[in-house]
Amino acid sequence: MNHAEVANRVLAAIGADNLQAAAHCATRLRLVIKDESKIDQTALDNDPDVKGTFETNGQYQIIIGPGDVDKVYAALIAKTGLKEATPDDIKAAAQAGKKKNPLMDFLKVLSDIFIPIVPALVAGGLLMALNNVLTAEHLFMAKSVVEVYPGLKDVADMINVMAAAPFTFLPILLGFSATKRFGGNGYLGATMGMIMVLPSLVNGNNVAAVTAAGKMTYWHVFGLNIAQAGYQGQVLPVLAVAFILATLEKFFHKHIKSAFDFTFTPMLSIIITGFLTFTIVGPVLRTVSDWLTNGLVGLYNTTGWVGMGIFGLLYSAIVITGLHQTFPAIETQLLANVAKTGGSFIFPVASMANIAQGAATLAIFFATKSQKQKALTSSAGISALLGITEPAIFGVNLKMKFPFVCAAIASGIACVFLGLFHVLSVAMGPASVIGFISIASKSIPAFMLCALIAFVLGFVSTFIYAKRVLGDDADPVEAPVQPVAPAAVNDEILTAPISGTSESLRDVNDQVFSAEIMGHGVAIIPTSDQVLAPADGVVTVTYDSRHAYGIKTNDGAEILIHLGLDTVNLNGDHFTSQVEKGATVHQGDVLGTMDVAALKAANYDPTVMLIVTNTTAYANVERLQATQVTAGDKVLALTQPANGGVAAALS
Repeated sequence: MNHAEVANRVLAAIGADNLQAAAHCATRLRLVIKDESKIDQTALDNDPDVKGTFETNGQYQIIIGPGDVDKVYAALIAKTGLKEATPDDIKAAAQAGKKKNPLMDFLKVLSDIFIPIVPALVAGGLLMALNNVLTAEHLFMAKSVVEVYPGLKDVADMINVMAAAPFTFLPILLGFSATKRFGGNGYLGATMGMIMVLPSLVNGNNVAAVTAAGKMTYWHVFGLNIAQAGYQGQVLPVLAVAFILATLEKFFHKHIKSAFDFTFTPMLSIIITGFLTFTIVGPVLRTVSDWLTNGLVGLYNTTGWVGMGIFGLLYSAIVITGLHQTFPAIETQLLANVAKTGGSFIFPVASMANIAQGAATLAIFFATKSQKQKALTSSAGISALLGITEPAIFGVNLKMKFPFVCAAIASGIACVFLGLFHVLSVAMGPASVIGFISIASKSIPAFMLCALIAFVLGFVSTFIYAKRVLGDDADPVEAPVQPVAPAAVNDEILTAPISGTSESLRDVNDQVFSAEIMGHGVAIIPTSDQVLAPADGVVTVTYDSRHAYGIKTNDGAEILIHLGLDTVNLNGDHFTSQVEKGATVHQGDVLGTMDVAALKAANYDPTVMLIVTNTTAYANVERLQATQVTAGDKVLALTQPANGGVAAALS
């Protein structure tokens, strides 16, 4: 790569007078642009040395790759005369002049609260769906599975108990997560959640009926009659209670001397919050919550297929704004009262939107002649069909515009049929082609029909339009060039650089890594702090921020070890490094450390990525299926092409 030429091409595409500030991390240029409408996006998309671009949080990011991005950055700074900046400087510049948006701040809070508990809700939801499969009549036959095979009845009962737990004790999960988000002790929040669902209280689902029958029991305190009502299935009251608890706890920590703080702060926080919960906050917000639930159900019943069609048409646009982060709160409320609501209309709509966006992305894969575009659309399209749409939406469809519009229209039409067939979900799950497992059993055939409509319309409309507008859009580098001998590579096994839980790179909460733009690899959620070399080789890249390492192994693999997400912003805090560029390392040698606990406390995702950046030099880069790994365990298998040439990698 000629770094100076790349910098010139990037600057020409952006506009010399359009660049306000620039910094870089391990893989990307991070730029603040004055007017993004002036960017020649086509030039950047067709640049053979630019692996991708996207905009986030006011920053325009250009993916170059480890070992090259710093040199391109240096050439860019030298040519423009800009002052070198840190990622923090860029973040400040991007936010300068922007007014704070209370709505977006509120949505961020909701997202932070619900995202950690979604796995528990999904687990309960899918177990609920499995129980429905076993107990529903007319699904596979006239009778249910448990009626035909009575020996499975107790199995279904056990599954039902497990499925009910996350929703029955939802206030405990929410209490922990919300209190922690508001700056309090999560365990005190869980304690308040337990108090709100104690078995001695009237079950929250029966409060209205018990009160109407005149059988509600009361505490008589200071002349007040306080209903002994539980809060099973409630969301809003728990959020308010968590905020009050965290506020009180912080107040007492500040004003009670340390000798008494440990003893009295938890007690005072709980007793005051508990009293407010049962006297004012709980009853008021239970009413508001009931209004919200009834309003949503009424809206669905009133607008019917028209409302569903509009919702489906707009859903992907809502995802772009981030407003969809509020949906787990609404959906949780609907699913916690399935007997009243019948289920959630949000999940089926989300599934149609995701399927349509995935279909549109795959249509570009078949329509384009650009190998660079094919590499991106293949993985992004499959990810979208499985429920992860960010790579497809931001990496492909929005950039080209027409695939996004075609997919939105296809989603809207499919959702019209959802409304006509009254398809509702009875559980949370993956909003994707396999989402049928969360749908009410009687509606599964209708759901699958709607999914087929979304896919076919999204794919066909995008493909036809793409063939008209793309033409011969092969990569410029595909024109005849002087043959270049591929770098010699050998079969190789890479080991885990850190201990923890391994997962697919596609599950990482970063659209560059999850789209595998930098290459295939593995992600590890760390449980230890020491980072080890995954193979014998030479250190090719280090950073002052100590958050990433590049290594060229003796067998030819070029690998990137990236410690955490956006951790370049920490400027080296919570990291140490024991190697320098050019150092020879052996598998198992200590590269450095990362303080995982400190990163979490600072609200940074500590996920470690091990990526093979020369993936295309291999016939196969395969993640070895192991959930819990210890540093030094085998995690990636690299296989060279049979003919010794360059081959597309699979994972």
